[in-house]
Amino acid sequence: MKETTLTVRAIILLFVSFVIAISSNCRPSGKAEKPSNVASGTVPVTSPSPAPTMESAPPASGPSLVSIASGAFVIKRPSEWSDNWSAFNLIDENSGRFWATEKGITTPQTLVIALAEQTLLKMVEFDNLAHDIQFPGCTAKDILVEVSDVSESDGFQKIAEVSLADAANNQRFTVSAEVPGRWVRLTVRNNHGSDAVTELAQFRAYGHQLTQTPTPDVSGTYDVYFTGLLHLKQEGSSVTGCYESRQGRVDGGIEGKAFKFTWFEKLGYDVRAIGPAVLVMSPDRGQFFSLWTEIVSSRQRLILGKKVSNDPGSCPGWTASVEGQIANDLQQGGRTRIYGINFDSDSDRIKDESKPTLDKVVAVLKAKPDWKITIEGHTDSSSTPEHNQELSERRAAAVKTYLVSAGINAEGLKTAGFGSSQPLATNDDPLGRAQNRRVELLKQ
Repeated sequence: MKETTLTVRAIILLFVSFVIAISSNCRPSGKAEKPSNVASGTVPVTSPSPAPTMESAPPASGPSLVSIASGAFVIKRPSEWSDNWSAFNLIDENSGRFWATEKGITTPQTLVIALAEQTLLKMVEFDNLAHDIQFPGCTAKDILVEVSDVSESDGFQKIAEVSLADAANNQRFTVSAEVPGRWVRLTVRNNHGSDAVTELAQFRAYGHQLTQTPTPDVSGTYDVYFTGLLHLKQEGSSVTGCYESRQGRVDGGIEGKAFKFTWFEKLGYDVRAIGPAVLVMSPDRGQFFSLWTEIVSSRQRLILGKKVSNDPGSCPGWTASVEGQIANDLQQGGRTRIYGINFDSDSDRIKDESKPTLDKVVAVLKAKPDWKITIEGHTDSSSTPEHNQELSERRAAAVKTYLVSAGINAEGLKTAGFGSSQPLATNDDPLGRAQNRRVELLKQ
């Protein structure tokens, strides 16, 4: 009996040793192994150090100024496992997505973010909670934050040097120096001991913008690896477009520095895919980054494009006109979604930038005086359901007031508010919330 007990203990010890041996080789679960020709590199694994203490910093307020929603763009990308674990995930304000290096790359990594405006940052914040990690040690640890007002490669000055706790979100640090600039550089020096990958979920930064420049026109033709040529035509704050595969079409509008839109494409006979998306341009307007979501599957695609012409071009059956697209949508499908109508925050006051889009609606309805239209207001879920319902009703009424003042018969217009009850995207991040704020027109 004694010999049997020793044998069982020996087996248990062997099993525990095996688990410990494989625990150092952590990687994001569900990722396919990289081919054998992927470059590799390691750093020595050191003994775990005590969790660092965060500097005293006030709660975050206002939007993150290094986010996609604020028009920021990753101009220099570090090692990435794949597009699904891209550095762009660091600034999408959704902690469910994250950046990961290629397997075996744990050497220092650098990325540069181009800001939409000259900005003065006062606080930086990181999410470092592990995602789909079987074993600890992969999360980023020591990070240097620098700002430049010269270029994406020169003139950087340190504003923060932080040490992150392992597997913890909302780690805030007051900057050590306030430096105005247009570029932010992050250097992720190491992780918490893994020799497999380095990961980081989110980077946010707060302060205020020192300049306010107009958003340049996004009209043109773009070479996109997933869709083929993408054609975009902007009129005021509204944008319409098409792409050459699967009879694809996009309709949306500019809000701040981001283009939010809905995409449609044909998958087969009388079968269509549809979803919301957001797009931001690089500072030179020569390329874009976008996140596309498919409504049914909730799958997200990261899509990059390079501008090849200022001419929007065309696709069969696509009308390169916001006015024409609104008319076609209402005539053929009885409904159109309009993103170019923007309101002040938590208000029914229509922004001046929206008036060109509203004038397109006026032109369509004047050409079809017999049409009966319901104006629908939709909000995000930022407030209570009761408040969102009331706000959506007031916004729909504000659009009706504008149309009537422009000569549209009030008797042919109805209004309805749906609050946040019919979202198109998640309300968990600013990009999703921006896609849910919209006006729709329904032809009776």
